[in-house]
Amino acid sequence: MEERIVGGNWRDRAATSFQCEKQPATSSRGMVVSNHPLASSAGAEMLAAGGNAIDAAIATLFTLTVVEPMMVGIIGGGMAHIRLADGSHRFIDGQSTVPLAVKPDTYTSKPGSAHDVFDTVGNENLNGPKAVAVPGSLKAWCETLRRFGTMSLADVMQPAIKHAARGYAATPYLHECITDGAEEMLKDKPISAIYLPDGAPLKPGERVVQAEYAETLKYIADHGDNALYQGPLGDILVDYMKKNGGFIAQADLATYKTVERQPIRCDYRGWEILGPPPPAASGVHITQMLNILEGYDIARLGFGTAETIHYLAEVLKIAFADRAAASGDPAYINVPVERLTSKAYAEERRRAIDPAAAQAWSAGVTQLESAHTTHMTAADAMGNVVATTQTINNLFGAKILIPGLGTVPNNYMNLFDPRPGHALSLAAGKRVTTSMSPMMALRDGRLTYALGLPGGKRIFPSAMQALINLIDHGMSLQEAVEAPRVWTEGNALEVEQAVPEAVRAALSAKGHKVQVVPTVAGGMNAIQFHADGTMSGAACWRADGTPVGIAGGLARAGVRFALR
Repeated sequence: MEERIVGGNWRDRAATSFQCEKQPATSSRGMVVSNHPLASSAGAEMLAAGGNAIDAAIATLFTLTVVEPMMVGIIGGGMAHIRLADGSHRFIDGQSTVPLAVKPDTYTSKPGSAHDVFDTVGNENLNGPKAVAVPGSLKAWCETLRRFGTMSLADVMQPAIKHAARGYAATPYLHECITDGAEEMLKDKPISAIYLPDGAPLKPGERVVQAEYAETLKYIADHGDNALYQGPLGDILVDYMKKNGGFIAQADLATYKTVERQPIRCDYRGWEILGPPPPAASGVHITQMLNILEGYDIARLGFGTAETIHYLAEVLKIAFADRAAASGDPAYINVPVERLTSKAYAEERRRAIDPAAAQAWSAGVTQLESAHTTHMTAADAMGNVVATTQTINNLFGAKILIPGLGTVPNNYMNLFDPRPGHALSLAAGKRVTTSMSPMMALRDGRLTYALGLPGGKRIFPSAMQALINLIDHGMSLQEAVEAPRVWTEGNALEVEQAVPEAVRAALSAKGHKVQVVPTVAGGMNAIQFHADGTMSGAACWRADGTPVGIAGGLARAGVRFALR
């Protein structure tokens, strides 16, 4: 391994340059970063009221179901990375599961679909009631608040209820997301009534009012998650499924359980990186990629150079080949975590990389044979930190709205292989495999970064690039989340527009099929923890991300003033 360059300005060695579009926030008493300003404000309100990071996170998530309805909902799923003040880490797996009525051959794969394309005849696993998996989000949020929070469910839900009942102004980003999903959403009257009044997408600045959903939220605030999993809200969901051909039944809701899991830990250049374990693919494959990249002097090669991007592309292809072979729910398949995360396996794969030419890669482990999400990060002054990624999968999930609940359900069934006999094939009760990457990074045992983002299969490669931006290139937090990204799983090499033509040409000369795209994955947000106890929060230009920090504090003891 060559001696690494440390220090200096990363821009001096970069071939790709960019300017940050947003400013970070700083704080001393707490920070919340999410992909909507009202949601970040809801979390900050809990911190200001004396709550902890868990209270703030749950308030933020409930508010996101209102103000980012295309991304997250109570009929969804997610993964939360929680670090408590005692330094312990845990993941709360609230991922959706396959309904009990679904069989391995319930759907028919579209003829001629590639091995990694899960399209079905009639798009039954993509749009409509048959696309909806058993929800985990609401149970996970309520359980997490009970276990680790300090405030009542009713208190943390107040901002969400207010914004649902009174409405809020649609952002240009929401308008564009509605426009993208309009063709399918127009087939469903309840969802169209809110987001496509008079048949046209809500315009920026117009009010989004969700009166029916406000009533649902009020009922949950009073009765907790049992309202859905064992109560009348669940009855409404199940009745809708029965009438419209969906699969979710009472037994699915009554038997759903969250799972607490331990993180995957990676040592990278003296940093300890912690990520989610299976059924998430992210922690395993970020570790795998970092282990391979550790053998190269990424700092010296420079940010956004053809050499650096070439190595990123090759490790991405390796990771995706292994992911296709051996990712899944560990309750159903044996995921070879030890081999995939070992330094020896990384060395084996690294030796096969050609520095001058792109290659096609197959799995190096036994063949067992999308997406739109949201992310938020919260921290308090006591040392509690939450990084959580939540989703209803595609934009506006199943593109329907459940009457009586007023909420958009997930289309998680689209993440399962409709062909039997593979690692990601359907099985009753199976949890979805995800790329969600709520990551944390420690140096000398001290938490330094917490970050994450939405974006389907592009999530964990983007999170890995942000970690490299911070650790190898020495970028600021704002630079690291906004920096141009690349992505491939073996076909086209996607590069964001800021990657210059000369770099693209050099990559093409190495054999990469370069494709310029507006964005790779979605809006990243992150928190940096400084040695003096302050925090920085950053969000990138790819979403409505907004950091809100709490500073200041209470009056000095005994202080009074009098008018004389």
